[in-house]
Amino acid sequence: MSTDQWNVQERAAQISHDLVSWNSEGGLQGEADFAMRLRDYLLEIPYFRENPDDITIYPAYGQPQTYNLLALVRGTGKRTLGMAGHYDTVSIQNYHELAHLACDPVPLREALIADLASRSLSEQEARALADFQGGDFVPGRGMLDMKSGLAAGIALIEHFSTLEGREGNLLFMTTPDEERESRGMRALREDLPGYLAARGLELDAAINLDATSDQGDGALGRAVYEGTIGKLLPFAYVIGQSSHVSYPFEGISAQLIGAEILRGIEGNTNLADAGGGDVAPPPICLEARDTRNVYEVTTPERFWLSFNWLFQSGTAEDRFTQFRAEVEAALTRATEAFRKNAAAYGALIQASPGASTGAARVITLAELRATALADAAAEKAFADCEASLAGIDNPLELSRRLTEWLANAALLKGPCVVIGFAGLHYPPSRLDPADPRAADLLAAIEKAEAWAVAAEQPHCRRPYFQGISDMSFLGQPKKKGADVVAQNTPAARLVDEPSAEALGFPTVNIGPWGREFHQRLERVHGPYAFGILPKVLKEIAIAFLAPKA
Repeated sequence: MSTDQWNVQERAAQISHDLVSWNSEGGLQGEADFAMRLRDYLLEIPYFRENPDDITIYPAYGQPQTYNLLALVRGTGKRTLGMAGHYDTVSIQNYHELAHLACDPVPLREALIADLASRSLSEQEARALADFQGGDFVPGRGMLDMKSGLAAGIALIEHFSTLEGREGNLLFMTTPDEERESRGMRALREDLPGYLAARGLELDAAINLDATSDQGDGALGRAVYEGTIGKLLPFAYVIGQSSHVSYPFEGISAQLIGAEILRGIEGNTNLADAGGGDVAPPPICLEARDTRNVYEVTTPERFWLSFNWLFQSGTAEDRFTQFRAEVEAALTRATEAFRKNAAAYGALIQASPGASTGAARVITLAELRATALADAAAEKAFADCEASLAGIDNPLELSRRLTEWLANAALLKGPCVVIGFAGLHYPPSRLDPADPRAADLLAAIEKAEAWAVAAEQPHCRRPYFQGISDMSFLGQPKKKGADVVAQNTPAARLVDEPSAEALGFPTVNIGPWGREFHQRLERVHGPYAFGILPKVLKEIAIAFLAPKA
């Protein structure tokens, strides 16, 4: 059957609606139950009914216990193409009074239309109303991010299983926890080598099926991403010297130093990564807070900042070097300005306003850890502290509290700034054309793009998927420069340590498009997600799995 004759629209739409109906909010029971429900769903497909052992369940990380699902459709030979995506979603709470419909797309669309049509609208809301009234866009929690992508993959493996004389193998992989710490994909990465070896397969490439946003006509949403952006969460834990507010120049406020760090880094376009043929957004602050919880007329001694830093070129070590330089410069600016103010105030009162503070310095979390954990007893005490905080799901809070413990254990005095990483390192990736497997994948994509042009659905080629995704770990063994993250991350849970057996293989992202990820008006463009995307994936799969001439 040719791609043009494959009437997939209705089937892919039905699968999408079914998957969305299973609420799988991250960290809740629905996420824990999803893989088993999907297994039963796939067993209704004739191929899997006859070959139930080709569906495999592996435990992932985290509590409640979640699971990865692998569904294999066998053809001939060892050559295998993977398709991957996550099934967890963000919370439904931002649907507010319509939360009970968040996982029921048909009545949800009618309710959203009724709501939007009843009041004055922002430009964004007016666009959503037009989208829903036009009939092409489908709402629902996870419909865009990313169950319509999973549905395209499921529709393809179902169709592939009906082809006679099929060449190669298709492996569908779906995982939990992408929205938090990618624990599902990182667990699967460790299980894949044994899984493939036991079946005599070689995973030569994979397609991530994550969605993208397009506020236009889809020209940018119908995209092939040759890589994914990387992410770091650097932090600055500031320790000042507190003083009574009536005698401010007897110390220096941690907030002053923190404010200067924030001013120097927040939105600084000089820190935006412009390498690798793309431009990443500049670093943005995720959290800035005084760490005390009581009222005092004393200047704050400690202040915490954490930043989101996206990049696609260079290494994590390169970014950490930049971050340290910015923090050191900000610390110098803050202390020098405060000393000038002290001198000016002394002139006004014709007396000394207070002794100057000690020399300010920046130290790394690794240096702090070495001082604080100087013996086995200290190491055990820190391990006990970390274990007691295991229930904290917020990586920023967990990292802040562990850093604070280390600072107290080391008797660290200010003015000083501790720098490190407050979350999981998502490394960037990009296809390497010198890899023969990547060259084969690109050749298959070019054939699919030619079909899309003929179908009047042209695709664009983009270098980096801009949303943080499991693509950072799919087919990506340990990256150069990652050791600096491991050494400077306080929480062991937030350190990614792929095993030596982790497989490397080329990965691209090709998924549905829509608008307003994670929002009340989240919606996918149905005609593309259900009708075109599965056919594009089929064209790639058939071309990639075909024997070489």
